[in-house]
Amino acid sequence: MKKLIVGISGATGAIYGIRLLEVLSRSDIETHLIITEAAENTILMETDWKIQEVKSLAKVAYDIKDLGADISSGSFLSEGMVIIPCSIKSLSGIANSFNENLLIRAADVTLKERRKLVLVVRETPLHLGHIELMHQASRIGATLLPPVPAFYFHPKTIDDLINHTVGKVLDLFGIDHHLFNRWGSNSVKRTLRKKGFKD
Repeated sequence: MKKLIVGISGATGAIYGIRLLEVLSRSDIETHLIITEAAENTILMETDWKIQEVKSLAKVAYDIKDLGADISSGSFLSEGMVIIPCSIKSLSGIANSFNENLLIRAADVTLKERRKLVLVVRETPLHLGHIELMHQASRIGATLLPPVPAFYFHPKTIDDLINHTVGKVLDLFGIDHHLFNRWGSNSVKRTLRKKGFKD
């Protein structure tokens, strides 16, 4: 069974991580979850989910302080890792290989083993320091995927916007989904025709 490490950090937008876990729980992907202490506060503040309910969506949930966990070693084989959402603090730790907790350690291992690391960085506006951290993380192998929704598929709810970002994450790992209508799909073509666009 394929394994994916999922991290949820303390940035606003915890629902992105929860939605990803919901989708993956219905797939053949085995998820290994890390939630930071700040993320637990964000989950309670922003959603109606209880922490244990979120953890139950994953196959395995780890203590953020457990630097001896399976996922802290390069011998743990996985498809890679996503941190969704990713705070600037976590981005900084990754960019500078400052392995102060299991989230950053697992990300660092993912990079050194040349596996895919996706960071859904959730911050705005950005100053130069933030951009330089993104540049450094990208330079050492991370993929930056800020939660920037598309509007060509005419999202009608917050769920539509969340699903678009989660779908983009799944695309990067080659995981099939139907979370949004793709450009070129029949649904999008119908919308364009109604507005007078020609194929």
